[in-house]
Amino acid sequence: MLENELEFKNAIDLFNDHEWYLAHDALEEIWHNTIGRERITIQAILQIAVAQVHLSNDNLKGATILYGEGLGRLKSTGIPTLGLDIENLTEIVEQRLKILQEGRDVFNVSEPKLLKR
Repeated sequence: MLENELEFKNAIDLFNDHEWYLAHDALEEIWHNTIGRERITIQAILQIAVAQVHLSNDNLKGATILYGEGLGRLKSTGIPTLGLDIENLTEIVEQRLKILQEGRDVFNVSEPKLLKR
C-alpha cells in the first residue's frame, strides 16, 4: 500500500475538486516515493490530471496523448486499485479520449472523478 495515506487522500481531493495542476503536483510527489505496481496506478491518474491541464489550456493534442497513456496504464493487467473505482475512471477516460479523437467537444462530458470502491 502507499506510504502516506494522508497525502494520497489530499491528492484525490484535489483531483475531484478539478484542481488539476495541484493534483498533478501532489500525485507526482507520491509517484516518486512509491515502489511496486502501485506506481502504475498513480502514474495513470497523474497522466489523466495532466490531460485535464492540457484541456484547460486548449491543448487538445496533449490531452489526447496523455489520456491515451493514462488509459493504457489503467488497463494494465492486475494493477492495484488503491481503493478506487478504476473501472469508472477507465470508462470516463475512454469516452473522453474517443470524443477528442473524433474532433468533437469534450466539455459536455463528465470530467474524471476518483470514486472510492
